[in-house]
This record gives sequence, C-alpha cells and structure tokens, in this order.
Amino acid sequence: MGISLTVSGRDMHTALTIAGSDCSGGAGIQADIKTMTMNGVYAMSVITALTAQNTTGVTGIMEVSPDFLKMQIDAVFTDIFPDAVKIGMVSSPALIEVIAERLTFYKAKNIVVDPVMVATSGAKLITDDAIDVLIKKLMPLATVITPNIPEGEILSGMKITCREDMEKAAKLISEKISTDSGQTVSVLLKGGHSICDADDLLYSDGRVYWYKGTRIDNPNTHGTGCTLSSAIASMLAIGVPLDDSISEAKTYITGALEAGLDLGSGSGPLMHNYQLYEKA
Repeated sequence: MGISLTVSGRDMHTALTIAGSDCSGGAGIQADIKTMTMNGVYAMSVITALTAQNTTGVTGIMEVSPDFLKMQIDAVFTDIFPDAVKIGMVSSPALIEVIAERLTFYKAKNIVVDPVMVATSGAKLITDDAIDVLIKKLMPLATVITPNIPEGEILSGMKITCREDMEKAAKLISEKISTDSGQTVSVLLKGGHSICDADDLLYSDGRVYWYKGTRIDNPNTHGTGCTLSSAIASMLAIGVPLDDSISEAKTYITGALEAGLDLGSGSGPLMHNYQLYEKA
C-alpha cells in the first residue's frame, strides 16, 4: 500500500463499523474488523443483527432491538469517539432511524455507507420499506456511499448496462440523497466484471473519477463490498483524502483477492490478512 503508517498507542486512529454479524467470518463486522485492523486503525463494532450464514448463503437473520442498538452506539461514542464510521447491513426502518439520529447527535464524521441490500449469494438482506428510510435519513449524512450495480439500479431507478449508465446513475443518486443545505454526498459506484471489469466510478462535487481495477480470476468474493467500504473508512480515519482513500482501498482489496484464499463450498471469503504472509 502507498500509505505509510507510524503510530503509537497515544495517537491511534479509530473506526467504527455498524453492521450485521457474519458467523462464517467473511463479511459483516468480522470482515470490517479484520480490514480496519490490517489498515492501521483501532476497530470497534456495533451489531445491527446476527445472521446465520456461510459461503453458500444466508439461512437466518435476527435483529437487535432499536433500544439495544442505541445503547451500543452510545457506549462507543461516549468513550472512544471514532474517527470514521462505516455502516453496512441495516435491515429495518427502526434501526436505520436510530443510527441516523445518534450519528447526528454525536456529529459523527467520515461516514461511509455501504447500502447492503443483497448478499453475494443473492439473498435479500433489507426490507423494501427500509430502503426509503435509508435514502432519506441515513445516506444524507454520508461522506460517501458505495453501492454495487444492483444496488445502484435500486437507488437510481434506472438500468445500468454500460459505463455511461454508471456515470448517469451515480449523478442521479448523489442528487437524490444530497441535503437541502447544499452538502453533496459522494457516490462510489462499483462496476464489477459484468460491466467494466473491476473499474469503479466516483461521482463527487459534480465531477467524475474512474478508478482502474485489476480483473482477478477468483470466484471467492464473499464480503468484497464490506471489505472495500471498511478500507475506505480506515483511510478516512487516518486523514487520507477521499480520492486517495479509494485508491488505497482498491489496492488492499486487490491484494486480498489475489492471495487466492479458498474456504467453504460456495463463494468463499477474501484473505484479509494477506500482508502478513507476503514474502520479503
């Protein structure tokens, strides 16, 4: 990675993930904590739901209550204030409203929203009525949101089949969720192999930026969205500008994919700690 880190316990940067738990360790808070740790920040977590899942799919979801979610957020912010916040799976309107209210109350900064709607396996992870609340209450607080193509189609209301569609959709999404105060929310629309290999598009402050990615022949992509958004949040926590944070995050996720970890009988997880095994 291009960012060199030298920290001590006194100046350790911190990041919080608010997301669901993946008991198989490939996505959700488990992937977030691994990613944040490997990218040089102290990771904290607030759990929105427990899921029963593995590399083949999701078989059950059990949400926490809104009151307990609030207690977790309060416990973190009143003691170790995070330098960045990543938000992943939140499957109901009540939980989204709690998160939005608490982040506003604490004036949270460097918020990355990964609008997790569908798992890599195809399982739906959010209720239909929660999407509207997500757009109106939570996304306007974000520094950047990181939808993939299916999520981008839901948020923009248009079909995305080419690079030009990606640019149009990202602009539509940003305009849709930006606040009346004039604050604009950046949109990182992840291309994926089906449209433009691994190239991603950032729409920020009225400008379009393309990030060239490396196509990797690896079917094990469980948790890639969680990993990318957490890596971006980690870089923002350290103080890296958004555009460079995305570049560094893409470098990290490329390495995690290239490592070729092969676990499970479905779409397996990334190797989040691949740097520990790199040859000198």
